[in-house]
Amino acid sequence: MTLNYSAKITVDAKDKTKAIYDSVNTDNEFYPENPVKTEIKFNEQLIISVESNHLPHLRANLNSTLRLIQASYDSIESVKI
Repeated sequence: MTLNYSAKITVDAKDKTKAIYDSVNTDNEFYPENPVKTEIKFNEQLIISVESNHLPHLRANLNSTLRLIQASYDSIESVKI
């Protein structure tokens, strides 16, 4: 099966990147029925790859993932010691 739409996004949050990865990837691992093929990798940066047959599904998945990343970053920032 060939997927028609794809996107790849790289996020670098410096020293917070690993914590954000752990937070966001947990959601991804526990949603196996996701209609969008979503892969999140950590290699000094977050690398998010998504593929879908439907552009609206791809957009919705990216929006959700990016909001989760922003929420994780903001949470970490709010408890700076």
